Amino acid sequence: VQLQASGGGLVPAGGSLRLSCYASGRTFRVRTMGWFRQAPGKEREFVTSISWRGGSTTYADSVKGRFTISKDNGKDTVYLQMSSLKPEDTAVYSCAVRYFGRDDFERWGQGTQVTVSS
Repeated sequence: VQLQASGGGLVPAGGSLRLSCYASGRTFRVRTMGWFRQAPGKEREFVTSISWRGGSTTYADSVKGRFTISKDNGKDTVYLQMSSLKPEDTAVYSCAVRYFGRDDFERWGQGTQVTVSS
């Protein structure tokens, strides 16, 4: 599976942004797609995930109520709608997949920069 993330940019605090992650290739192997982020000097952290077929979602506590993950089945694209953005949300956001039979996320996309100004 190849992943292509897009939609990052510069927004003021309190603003909104929508990221997209398009998956191509053998998507029938995908169990879950997730979004992760990494701020400068920090470890990469989990943001949210969605099951590829059933649509069940999981969120990090830091983004609950502000971020929404969704999937367009017809387009093999997962969206991350981010609202009420805070400066601490500034990071490179990447998408990744977890295959059936695997425990870890892999096949990371190239990432997209999100910068929230105060």
